[in-house]
Amino acid sequence: MKSFSELYKESGVDITAGYEAVSLMKKHIARTVTKGVLGGIGGFSGLLELDLTGIKEPVLVSGTDGVGTKLKIAFLMDKHDTIGIDCVAMCVNDIVCSGAKPLIFLDYLAVGVNRPEKAAEIVSGIAEGCVQAGCALVGGETAEMPGFYGPDEYDLAGFAVGIVDKSKIIDSGDVKPGDLIIGLPSSGIHSNGFSLVRKVLDVENQPLDRYVDELSSTLGEALLTPTRIYVKPVLSLLSKVKVKGICHITGGGFYENIPRILPADRAAKIDYKALTVPPVFHLLQREGNIPTREMFNVFNMGTGMCLIIDPADADKAIRHLNEYFSEKSAPPAESDEQFDEKISLRAERNSSASTTNEQKEQFETISSISAANEQNEQFEKKSAASAGIKQIDNGSAESGDAKHINNGAAPWTGTATIIGEIVPGEKEVILC
Repeated sequence: MKSFSELYKESGVDITAGYEAVSLMKKHIARTVTKGVLGGIGGFSGLLELDLTGIKEPVLVSGTDGVGTKLKIAFLMDKHDTIGIDCVAMCVNDIVCSGAKPLIFLDYLAVGVNRPEKAAEIVSGIAEGCVQAGCALVGGETAEMPGFYGPDEYDLAGFAVGIVDKSKIIDSGDVKPGDLIIGLPSSGIHSNGFSLVRKVLDVENQPLDRYVDELSSTLGEALLTPTRIYVKPVLSLLSKVKVKGICHITGGGFYENIPRILPADRAAKIDYKALTVPPVFHLLQREGNIPTREMFNVFNMGTGMCLIIDPADADKAIRHLNEYFSEKSAPPAESDEQFDEKISLRAERNSSASTTNEQKEQFETISSISAANEQNEQFEKKSAASAGIKQIDNGSAESGDAKHINNGAAPWTGTATIIGEIVPGEKEVILC
């Protein structure tokens, strides 16, 4: 389609470029089509026919977020095909905390100048995030705003809608002392704390393509690593054990996010020694001379999501999650049902495994005395396809040209481990 408004174009808004961008986005959006999606691209709204099979009291769950100043790293590197993963992750990771399955996602992209190829790159990342989360990209908005953003600048936000049966909403009401906290590994910094990151590392004056041995990558690659999406492993686990609480570690780190899911008379005691802190956080603390408490008050410190589990279910939960991580180093081509069956069979063969009990025993031997200086010393020591669509088993569509476009999404590394327990207290985090 072509616009004939030359006056609008002269003022900085190229409608024809917008049409070209939509055309380039189509093959990426096609990858996300799930059962129930109605209509195509270009309408005034996105449509989804709900399948409520097995859901007695459906509750819609929504979440919205943006990427923040991590976008500045993408600008500096001129790499735009992963930042959309972050946008999706920030939304869907929030709604899965209620036990909800994401259904649809919509994005909002505001640009200074609409460059169709760049817009399509950004949407390719959004589509990748939707595939990883199992939801459909059913619409979006690209707003060209000359004079508001620079020619090479943009902002990106989105929102997700999911569904959960009312009786299965996770609200943390059953959390009690003795429950264990399982930490799920992050892929790095994720999408929070980048104003501090940019200041500490002076990224605008540093060569981001410089290889850093400590990071085993370039500085830019480490900073731009996409936020991990936890939807599928968490939903898979919810079908196996009772999860009492789920916390997405975002802005505010441990100290501000974990208390959000604690009852008034409960606290979370976190075992510092059980945490695996990625090198990028050691680098940040050293370069910025940042106190340990501040690090845990800003960043995820290698743990992107926490689950609260009854001790009786911990072994099963740990086994299931780590089997999932080992099998799912890339988004699945098999259905979750097929994978769950595989997990169950393997769990039966390995039922004698008891690593979680060992972890629990180690945790219970930890002194309850917390010394901030010792924490700092410990931490500082560690620092030194065409658009052809076919339906796949999990209900999402993929490109006819390729099964999976990775877009640099971080593979599953690290393991789920017990990182703490619930104790009596006043909605606080105790790092010991």
